[in-house]
Amino acid sequence: MDFSNIDAIIFDSDGVLVDSEVIHIAVERELLGELGFECDLQTYIARYVGLSNSDYHFQLSRDYEIQGLGKLPEDFGDQLRRRIWRRIDAELQPIPGVNLLVERFGGPVAVASSAVLPRLVHKLKLTNLFEVFSPHIYSSDHVRKGKPEPDLFLHAAEKLGVPSSRCLVIEDSINGVMAGRSANMLTVGFTGGSHADAEHGERLLNAGANLVVDGHAELAFAMFD
Repeated sequence: MDFSNIDAIIFDSDGVLVDSEVIHIAVERELLGELGFECDLQTYIARYVGLSNSDYHFQLSRDYEIQGLGKLPEDFGDQLRRRIWRRIDAELQPIPGVNLLVERFGGPVAVASSAVLPRLVHKLKLTNLFEVFSPHIYSSDHVRKGKPEPDLFLHAAEKLGVPSSRCLVIEDSINGVMAGRSANMLTVGFTGGSHADAEHGERLLNAGANLVVDGHAELAFAMFD
């Protein structure tokens, strides 16, 4: 893989910078199971992971009704937030190797996450990554359309002052990979998060990832060996 034309790296956050997807997925599926919603893990990851908060609730509400369960409870979002943030504050860890990759690259970097901005910032501060990326921290709050549309990555590239074709995106979700490819960026599928199973890399390749890595150190040495 030729990385010679890469002038900037854009990172997703959940499952790429911070090991939070495993927490989100576990809590979401636990609560939904209590409500009678059926969805196997692989389908859940492919369908919902990587969406903005509003798109997640929109898609989930439709699927919930399709299963004949009526409307999602009005307090679903509040219940979910309380459960997730108790665990995030107690358990969240950074994904290893982020600082190594950023230091070896030496060029501009940004975060482009589907999380709402205050929660994104909180996670980065919890894991001592905020200063690594500030001020280039962007969320679905900054664009009209979230992933899998390319808008968020294009916004980050514009703020970095780098053409999209000279950006590399690191993504752990199918929706994120689709967004990266739509933005005309070299798109790396990432399987280093605790939520990734043995088939996750293949799913990311099938979604369009240019290559798949299982850790930031692997990418750092692939780019600059």
